[in-house]
Amino acid sequence: MEFELRPWKLSDLDNLVIHANNPNIAKNLTDGFPHPYTKEHALQFIANASKHEPTQVLAIVVDEIAVGGIGIHPQSDIHHKNAELGYWLSQSYWGKGIMTKAIEQMVKYGFENLPINRIFARPFGSNIPSQKVLEKAGFKLEARFEKTIFKNNAFEDELVYAMRKEYGM
Repeated sequence: MEFELRPWKLSDLDNLVIHANNPNIAKNLTDGFPHPYTKEHALQFIANASKHEPTQVLAIVVDEIAVGGIGIHPQSDIHHKNAELGYWLSQSYWGKGIMTKAIEQMVKYGFENLPINRIFARPFGSNIPSQKVLEKAGFKLEARFEKTIFKNNAFEDELVYAMRKEYGM
């Protein structure tokens, strides 16, 4: 399925609320991704997504509609050569190959535009689809931390997948 990555716009507000307001998405993300997802959350998100140069958080757009997001978040201090990858996609578009390609594009963008040499992602142990997407995009499992995340009234394993610039490009 065809899609594009582009910066978030205020005109994405209504579609962001429609596609992000889903407990099946929120359950696999940090508590910083709320449910229910309101217009106020969307306004704050778009404002935050627009404040970095180069842009670090992009909309995943299908047929001119923002249906997901992907971001690369540089770390600080002794981890400043690393960036965390985060992403979500509207449930209506799951299983169509979009996220693997979006991750590949975002990794390329990150390595070309940010002074980093490692990009990592931290899916929950129960989120098998996210693990498979990362593996298809070329990420390698580096670590599994048992029962370190507490989400939805249960402990979850935290996995760390990563790709290094010298291997991924």
